[in-house]
Formats: sequence, structure tokens, C-alpha cells
Amino acid sequence: MKKHNFSAGPCILPTSVIEKAAAAVLNFNDDHLSLIEISHRSKPFVDVMEKARKLALELLGLENKGYQALYLQGGASLQFLMVAYNLLEKKAAYLNTGTWANNALKEAKIFGETVEVASSKDLNYSYIPKNYTIPTDVDYFHVTSNNTIFGTQMKEFPATNVPLICDMSSDIFSRQLDFSKFDLIYAGAQKNMGPAGATLVVVKEELLGKVSRAIPSILDYKVHISKESMFNTPPVFSVYVSLLTLEWLRDLGGISFIENVNNQKAKLLYDEIDRNPLFVGFAAKEDRSNMNVTFNLVDEKFKTTFDTLWKEANISGINGHRSVGGYRASMYNALPLYSVQALVDVMQELERRS
Repeated sequence: MKKHNFSAGPCILPTSVIEKAAAAVLNFNDDHLSLIEISHRSKPFVDVMEKARKLALELLGLENKGYQALYLQGGASLQFLMVAYNLLEKKAAYLNTGTWANNALKEAKIFGETVEVASSKDLNYSYIPKNYTIPTDVDYFHVTSNNTIFGTQMKEFPATNVPLICDMSSDIFSRQLDFSKFDLIYAGAQKNMGPAGATLVVVKEELLGKVSRAIPSILDYKVHISKESMFNTPPVFSVYVSLLTLEWLRDLGGISFIENVNNQKAKLLYDEIDRNPLFVGFAAKEDRSNMNVTFNLVDEKFKTTFDTLWKEANISGINGHRSVGGYRASMYNALPLYSVQALVDVMQELERRS
């Protein structure tokens, strides 16, 4: 029996996707070649890339709206650099809501002046700052929609006249938004899309080509667009599994369907955290993430028993990040509701034994 996988990433994937991907590794398209052996320039894989790019835009509601979808490498961490390389001419603004947002800000400082419009570092990133002012003289404003480590999530995004850039690595495709509000979105595949290796970048083409600096080809969005995301050898397996996952999501009913499921999972677990006197949530209630639920034991004397119980229940991956401690249950799209119920059952069993 497969474990209940609450890993923060690489994440759980749909069983049907894993089965199709495994079959493709042995024999892709009935060509008697493995997916990971074929040329990335061959028609079978070019078709995969084209479908994956198109479907990403389709699910986000951005088809025929001036956006391009790319599958690049280097993870979101490389995008911290690429965003600034391609867009920062004089000054950029950043909202600092966690470790990765802080890292993005750090990279941008290499290329020009940066403004930290607000930060939640004062309380160990346990909340999302509110009522901040976005400068009007910046090249863009960068936010992180969901903070994997700390379990916070932006529930609303500011209206602004400057380009809005968003790192959606840990909640992309999990909830319905007006994605046309964003001028550039990026997300590592290993949370809601596929295995590590690919990074989805969705960018409005009119945003590009405005900086005066020379951009190395491999870091230039315009180059990758001109080569249809095939400028260099792409991460073939990760792109293919991402396509399968996006097809799975589309066939279920798309983002609006999975958002309802994710809301049910989040309510089930947060209700138990709030009800059970042995547990306390880490993130501010109004900013709680539906993807990454962070919580702690009220008394560490229960830790040994709780850890034994969840391991016996076939649960995996709920240890908290070292900067927060406690526990973190990551509930990405493919995690079934019954896995969340299994965790809730363990929490209630601990209460009965206390």
C-alpha cells in the first residue's frame, strides 16, 4: 500500500500519471524506445512540448492573450535571477514573505536598486503583510503566492499599474485566479505538476526586450520563446510528466474543480488543529495556506507518541522545516482527501491517549 505522502516537494503525483510515465520510460508511443532515450528534437517529443505549453496556458485562461509558456531548467531559484536579468532596468519592488521571497530579493540586488515594500520576517514569516504601498516608479513588483516553509498564502493580490511578477511554485494550478493580472508567473514543477527538473514560466511577451543590458542567450526569455522552449536540451521526463499531470487536471474539470477539493482538504485539517487541544497552528489564520499546513504540538511531551502513531498509519513527509519546527502537511493537488482524514484520525487518537 502506498504511503500517505505529505512531502513538501518533490510531491505526490496522481497514480495514473505515475503509471503512464513508468510505461513511457519502457516504451514511449509504442516506438520501442524509452522516453528518456529519444531525441528531444524528434517529432514525438516536440509534440509533447507543444502540448504541454498549450495546455498550461489553457488551464490558466491565458490562451491568445499575449502570453508564452516555457519549460526551463534551474528551478525557481534560477528564475530569481532570470526575472531580474530580463526585467530590472533601474528599480524593482519585492514583498518579502518567506525564505524564497527573500532569496529572490537577494538576487535582484545584483542588477539594480530594490525596494522591500513590506516583510513578515519580524514574526518568522508567519503572516502576509497588508496595507503596503507599491512604488509607481519601479520596473516590476514581485510576490510569492504561497510560502511552502511557513504555510502562508496570499489570498488577494494588489491592484497595481506596474508589472506584477509571481513565484507560484507551491500553489500553481491549485486555485482559480484571474491570471491575466500577472505579467510573469514561474513555478518549479515539483509541487503540483511533475518531478523536479522543469520550471514553468508564463510570460507576457510585451514585457520583454526593455532592459539595456546584454542578456546571455541561455538566460534570455526572448531566446527561449523564439526557439519554442527548445533552445537547449529540455528536461524531457519532467516535461512529459507535467503534461500528463496537466491532462489529468483538465480531465477532472480543471482548476475550479481541484480548488473545491483543496478547500475540503484544508478545512478538514485546519478544523482539527483548531479543535484539538494538543495542537496549534503556526501561520496567522487569515493567511493560512491550503497547500502547506504548518502546526505544532502544544506540549513536546507528546512528540514521541505522535511520531509513532503517524508512522504506524503509513503517513510520510510531515516533519516541519528546520526553520519552523513542528509539522508540515503539504496537500498538493494529487493528495486524496482520505490521506488528510488518515492524519486527522491520528491526531484524534493522540488526544484519546493523552
